[in-house]
Order: sequence, then C-alpha cells, then structure tokens
Amino acid sequence: MAIRSRSPKPDEWAAKTNHTHIIQDTFVQNFLAKCDFPPAAIDLIDSFSEFTHTLSNDMKNPIKHLLAVDGGYTIVEVKKQFPSSQIAFFQFGAVLFLVKDLEDLSEKPFIFPEDMNKLHDLQRFKLALPIRNVKSKSQDSLKNSIRKVIYDFFMEKRDGHSFMETLEWLIFEKYKDEPKDEYVLGSDPNGDGGSIRLVRNDIKNDFTFEMAGETIYLTDVFRLHEAIDEDQGAAGILGYVTRLIEQLILVHFIKSIFQLQPSLLNEFLFIADGPLSFSGQTANMHKPMRELTNYLQSKRNLFLVGIEKSGAFVDHAQQICLPNDDKTLLKKGDFILLSNQYIYKYIVPGNPETMRYGSTAYYGGKVIFHSADSQILVLTVPVPNSRVVINPKLDQYKNINEIILNMQKLRCAMYDDAIIPVALANKLVSLANHPSKVLLEKFAKAQINSKN
Repeated sequence: MAIRSRSPKPDEWAAKTNHTHIIQDTFVQNFLAKCDFPPAAIDLIDSFSEFTHTLSNDMKNPIKHLLAVDGGYTIVEVKKQFPSSQIAFFQFGAVLFLVKDLEDLSEKPFIFPEDMNKLHDLQRFKLALPIRNVKSKSQDSLKNSIRKVIYDFFMEKRDGHSFMETLEWLIFEKYKDEPKDEYVLGSDPNGDGGSIRLVRNDIKNDFTFEMAGETIYLTDVFRLHEAIDEDQGAAGILGYVTRLIEQLILVHFIKSIFQLQPSLLNEFLFIADGPLSFSGQTANMHKPMRELTNYLQSKRNLFLVGIEKSGAFVDHAQQICLPNDDKTLLKKGDFILLSNQYIYKYIVPGNPETMRYGSTAYYGGKVIFHSADSQILVLTVPVPNSRVVINPKLDQYKNINEIILNMQKLRCAMYDDAIIPVALANKLVSLANHPSKVLLEKFAKAQINSKN
C-alpha cells in the first residue's frame, strides 16, 4: 500500500504492475466465475403485480409541517508529526418548514432570498470524537474517552432539555402508562462479562448506573464500546454514530410534540436521511424504535419516513423505473412494497427461505416510488414487525399514501431524485473536504497547541 512521506523524501507509491499477479491467479479467476449478480431488469417483468399499488392524488393532505434531519462528519489529523492521531468532527441539522410555504413558492415566477428563508428553520448539533491515538485527559483509554464524549453530548441541555432525557424516554418506554422496569445491555463496557440489566429505578440523576464500583452510562446501550480497538482506532463506528444521532434527534422532536401537544403529530411529517434502521453495534436500537412507532401509530399517529440516496436499493430502483427495451417496469404514479423474496432475488444476495431482510436492524419496510414527474425514490416506512416483509400488505404500512403524496410534492432539482428538506439540511450541515476539512484541521491543531 502507498505510504505518505513525513519528510522532503518522496511518498512511497504502490508499484504499477503488481495487478498482473492478481489477474493471472487461478483462485481469483475461479472465484469471479462463480459469483452471482443482480439480474437484468427485463427478467423482473413477472414480479410487478401482487405488491404494486398506484398513488391516489385526490386525497386530503393532513401534513402541514415537515421536519428533516441530516448529518455528516469529517476526519482530521491533529499532529503533523503524528498523522495517525485523528479526531472526527460531526455536524447534524434539523430543518423545519411549512408545507404551505413550499406550495406558495412553487407558484412564484421568481424566487428571492427572503422566500428561501421561509423554507428553513435550522438547528445545528455539533460533536467531536477522538478516533485514533487520542484520548481525553480525564480518561484512561480511547474506549472510555469515546464513551464519555458521547455521554456528555447527550447530557447537553438544548432548549431546556437534553437528548439523554429523550434516550431514557425511549429505552424505558416512558411514553406508556406503564414504563419498562429494566433494559438488558448486551455487554458490560467495563469488563469482559456478558449482558447486564439496567434497572430504571436504579438510574441516578446524572443518567448513570453504579455497578461493581464502575460507572455505566445510559448511552452505553448503543454498544459502541464493542467496536473500539485501542490500536486500530474507532473509525469503524463513525457511520453508526451518524445514523444513530440523526434518528435520536427525530425522536427528540417527536417526544417534545407528544408531551406538549400530541394532536400536532397528525400534521407533522418526520424525514430521516437514510433507511429506518440502525447498523453495526447500534442495531439493537431498532427494537425500542419499533416499540415507539407501533405505540404512536396505534394510540396517536405518526408520519415518519426514511429516504435513501445511494446503495443497492437505489441502483435497483433506477433499473426498474427507467425505460428498458421500451418497457418501464414500475410505471409513473406507482409504488412497490418490497417483499423478502423480491429483495433476495433481485437486489441483495441471500436465501429468502432462511433469511428475513432487516429483521435485526430495521423497524420499517422498503418501498420504491416512481412519481408522476419521473422522480425515483427509495423509502422506508414503519411497519409493525419484521414478518411484514414476507408478504407485505398495504394496510400494514400505515399512512403510506399520505407520506408518498408529500414526497412527490418535495421534489428538488438540485440533485438526482432529491427532496427539498433533506437537500437543504445537507447543504447547511455537510462538511466538505475543502475548505471545511482543512479549516477544522487547523482549528484542532491550534486548540491542542494552546492547551499544551
């Protein structure tokens, strides 16, 4: 592999001809010959009947407010003489605006800056995490440094409330008349033992538990400590942290509305950037999220959707919505509920007889929508349980028609198949390599030098 030089000597680049050894290797050739790939679109033509539906555009739209969350991170090197010392900077944004403002804007021949200002009321949330060869002065390891930073981030008061209060509300199901008494944490962050029980009545005012003389943070339920390596670092958790916090921010706003004026849930559409799922060590968080969405949809109401912008499902959506041999498999105005059999046959490799897609990470079901104006969207909508994907029925995807109707209204021409709330949130919080990464690197180095 290539290695960067720390001196005036040139960088050590990889050789230009070593690929020939891979190309000529019999083992590699045999492996590639045995690989299966997704089928061509024309082979799917018999799979578009049972789970395909047409959007009804004449329904009354209950949604008046939209709230979308997006986030991102960048990694910087903090010591020139020690480039393996790294910190990750995160920024998350929640964008709130009125559907009426969007509709009024679409009728104007010209859009002025003051019109755009109506479209976003942004809240930003910032976080910095040590990633490799860095630790907090108050902690004895990288793992404990990360645990403490995430705990502090969740403890921060924002408008009088913290994300930690929201996490407790979610984990112990305090939205119910009878909350849960305990939560089972799969692994002890302070030892090598197995699962431990977090008893709600034992939680301290600072949202910690005392066990065997060690402190357990409520945020340890994310189990990120399992993926941190003291030598190799914690770069592997960055995507997990991003998806996790984006969705916890949505829960934070849902909780506020539920407690202050629950009837407003009938008028809000909450939009997550990415599928309604948790990944890696945080995957178990899908269980309390499914419990929350099921409760709200049965006792109150909830309009929640995740939208994907890349990946295998987006690739497949393009394949079935764009003309192929003069045929468009998913016609404009139609949407398809993706079944377990369909997913493993046409999108991702797997055996549908022994595997159930998303059962350990998702709390929603996948939907592909081809809008009347040629927009192609991959959505995730809450479903009551993971068995729904085996034989998806329209009535199991509550509020799906209203959700898709609003997705169609939110088209954004800035990017391929983008919607305005997510595009705005991304534009306002994303961290570019230039100049954001360079400036954050200078900022981190200056802060470190000023403290030493």
